[in-house]
Amino acid sequence: MLSQKTIDIVKSTAPVLAERGTEITTYFYKAMFEAHPELLNIFNSVNQKKGRQQTALANTVYAAATHIDQLEVLLPAVKQIAHKHRSLNVKKEHYPIVGEFLLKAIKDVLGDAATPEIIEAWGEAYGVIAQVFIDVEEEMYETTKEVAWEGFKNFKIVKKEKESAIITSFYLEAQDGTSIPYYQPGQYVTVRLNMTGETYLLNRQYSLSDAPGKDYLRISVKRESGEDLVEEGIVSNFLHDQLNIGDTIELTAPAGDFVLDSNNENPVYLISGGVGITPMVSMLNDIAEKQPKRPVTFIHAAKSANVHAFKQEVGETLNKLLNGRQYFYYDQVDTDLEETIFEGRIDLNKFKNEIAHKENSFYICGPAPFMKNMIDQLESLGVSEEAIRYEFFGPSINLKETQNS
Repeated sequence: MLSQKTIDIVKSTAPVLAERGTEITTYFYKAMFEAHPELLNIFNSVNQKKGRQQTALANTVYAAATHIDQLEVLLPAVKQIAHKHRSLNVKKEHYPIVGEFLLKAIKDVLGDAATPEIIEAWGEAYGVIAQVFIDVEEEMYETTKEVAWEGFKNFKIVKKEKESAIITSFYLEAQDGTSIPYYQPGQYVTVRLNMTGETYLLNRQYSLSDAPGKDYLRISVKRESGEDLVEEGIVSNFLHDQLNIGDTIELTAPAGDFVLDSNNENPVYLISGGVGITPMVSMLNDIAEKQPKRPVTFIHAAKSANVHAFKQEVGETLNKLLNGRQYFYYDQVDTDLEETIFEGRIDLNKFKNEIAHKENSFYICGPAPFMKNMIDQLESLGVSEEAIRYEFFGPSINLKETQNS
């Protein structure tokens, strides 16, 4: 238990963390990686170079300072981060290293303002915060070991299928021949590659794009290109161009809390943009197999029909439902518009007379600006925050602070 004095000191630093948090976390990562370069085998270098990880950690540290006397408020966020940590194989022995360099960053960035009293208080607070994460993650590791596998495991590519001009699916079976454990629709796996010419191992997290219960895992990967090719596209382009049937990759067991609620048959809206369609297809396929009477509205946005993945599969699956419908929105329409295809951005006002019914559930996945726009539209139509679930690819961010683009 923290003393009231420690709590008061930590809470008093919250305004400073709000102002200089990203500066502190940027310094923190630089210093930690210089002293422990082996940790670069765990972290996504693209998220580092784009500042995503620094911003996410700054938000977490600020939230911890604000709620240091009621950490239970942070438990949902802790569990979301813990899923990512478990999937990346972050272990409890990493936390003392993080604590050492976080305190060093606070001290060095704030200078004289970081008095010995403040550093001591934050040292005590970090110990408590870290233990919350460790406890949640240790439970996840134990559960995963019992129902799936521990750490990374080799999987063989048994099928490779092009879904669109930029998205390819990989069907994966365990190299040791063991069966695929059950996972929840919407979860993801971490893919780890040891690529020639790269100093460190490369980790990427991809949503599983098919329903559980199969004898394979399916991931569907978007080929990154353009200005992001050198960094962000290094793994996706390797998967597309270099890996084929018979090759192996390493995976951790499925993780993530953006999952379909299968405990009821209330109407569900699956709303996605771009490659954000992948967890939605997993959810849709699971509903078709287990809850065919459940009303489903599938809404997807893509730049064009050429890059729209899973159109045929989604249509065929929706036809299996008693009450399934689909709507597609394209930035560029190069064919005649159909009854369910529209040009431009998704406009949820089309569903305003039905969308705010309290029994509806909404799942959203796609780029951050897209998700923020969808959430804003839903809330303007009277949908409660509790009815909306969303998944952000990469480090967790606060969508309320994300600007539309």
